[in-house]
Amino acid sequence: MKGRGGFGGGGGGMQNIMRQVNQLQLKMKKLQDELAEQTYEGTSGGGAVTAKMKGESKLIGLTISADAMKAGDAEMLQDMIIGAVNEAIKKAKETHAAEMEKITGGAGIPGMF
Repeated sequence: MKGRGGFGGGGGGMQNIMRQVNQLQLKMKKLQDELAEQTYEGTSGGGAVTAKMKGESKLIGLTISADAMKAGDAEMLQDMIIGAVNEAIKKAKETHAAEMEKITGGAGIPGMF
């Protein structure tokens, strides 16, 4: 019953799979490193507030227009800041997900980054 329905005989198949998994991990790591260096921008209040993020979660810049500062409405300004930051985060996450899907072919691989 050699070679029937078991694992006997073709050990190279598992090595091939492991090599492919390792290559996929390397591609994903490289992509993550590249995406971590990208800058994403979110705005709110018609451009009154702009937030810049690096990677998925590092806020690197916040610009508030002079008009927004003059308005004197702290609560509105806070809401605009939150909106701009959240938009930048959303853009970063969407970009990261889309780029990862290109590599994995949409096969959500658990435990892989």
